[in-house]
Amino acid sequence: MDAKPSFIAQAPAPQPCHLQPAGLYDSLPNGYTHVVTAQEPLRWLFVSGQGGENALAELPDNFAQQAAQALANIKTALSAGGADMGHVLKLTVLIVDHSLERFEHWQRAVRQHWGSGEPGDRRPRFPACTLIPVPKLALPGMLIEVEATAALPMAMGARAAMPA
Repeated sequence: MDAKPSFIAQAPAPQPCHLQPAGLYDSLPNGYTHVVTAQEPLRWLFVSGQGGENALAELPDNFAQQAAQALANIKTALSAGGADMGHVLKLTVLIVDHSLERFEHWQRAVRQHWGSGEPGDRRPRFPACTLIPVPKLALPGMLIEVEATAALPMAMGARAAMPA
């Protein structure tokens, strides 16, 4: 009879790869990565669009506050699935009446969570991102909505995703 190992060796957790393809402009100053790749096996999390309302459904009039709260809401949703901001591979951002001023507020909010990956920058790398200007969103007063797609190694967060 063959002896069975008492443990199963696991390969290192797959890491996303952030690419700046030759022939495309440098996206890092704008707070995103052109291409992010991920290898299986992964567990995917799809976070519905989050607006700037808090847990009491209060929505500030200020765009910068809504942007910061939308990302805080993304962080909360990811945590419920056993993930964090470092697991986000792709964002889709809808901004009402998009302007350079709103873009700058969005950039400040993004840089609270992600960075360029330069030496010494401990923040996770910028995810891929699409920003879409829109005339309005689902609720009156809503100025931003952020949707996230995240992936984490199958072994991570498995218990968080299991029903109690």
